Amino acid sequence: MAVHGRRPPLRDLFDESPTPHIAHPPHTHHRDFYVATDGSFSHDSGDGGLGVIIETRDGERVARLSLPDDVPDNNVAEYRALHLGLDILSARAPDDTRVGVLVDHDDLAANVNNAVLAYRRSDSRPPRRFTVPAATKHHWRGIRARIAGFGELRAARVRSEQNPAHPLANSPDQYAHVNREPDRCLLPDAPDSSEAQIPPPSRSNRHASD
Repeated sequence: MAVHGRRPPLRDLFDESPTPHIAHPPHTHHRDFYVATDGSFSHDSGDGGLGVIIETRDGERVARLSLPDDVPDNNVAEYRALHLGLDILSARAPDDTRVGVLVDHDDLAANVNNAVLAYRRSDSRPPRRFTVPAATKHHWRGIRARIAGFGELRAARVRSEQNPAHPLANSPDQYAHVNREPDRCLLPDAPDSSEAQIPPPSRSNRHASD
């Protein structure tokens, strides 16, 4: 999906996408911020890239980045991109912020939600074993620290062609201009009271591991 032109807000993508290991509750769409990230790596050229988009629940863009990066493989790029996105949001959002994450990497989404569940447990043990590539361990440690620092967080898995951060990661030479956009520290408007009665669609008939 191209970054330019019309596209659905990150909130809509999040509400329509599966959240591995964690079922969508009715208040899912009351996230304060949404972070879409993607990482890329080309075996042919050896080039890598990172893409990050952050929006409020109102659809207002907070930040957008498209950066070339020296990464050894796609896994490191994906974890590094999410680490970067959460670091940027952490510097601009209150501690009690509720965050929706969108990634197109199945294992990353599952690991993030597994870490969320582990953080809630008294023994801090994940319900399922983490499957984190060894080369990503430093970024995974940073991601887990950010998870613990936000008020609430969960990750949704989107297809690559749906991920608005995908072109930013795959063509940083074409989107370098987005890095010159001014910093914005927007806070979302208070949600309408009626929103609590509108659950995200199709949550009841999806398995938690979808």
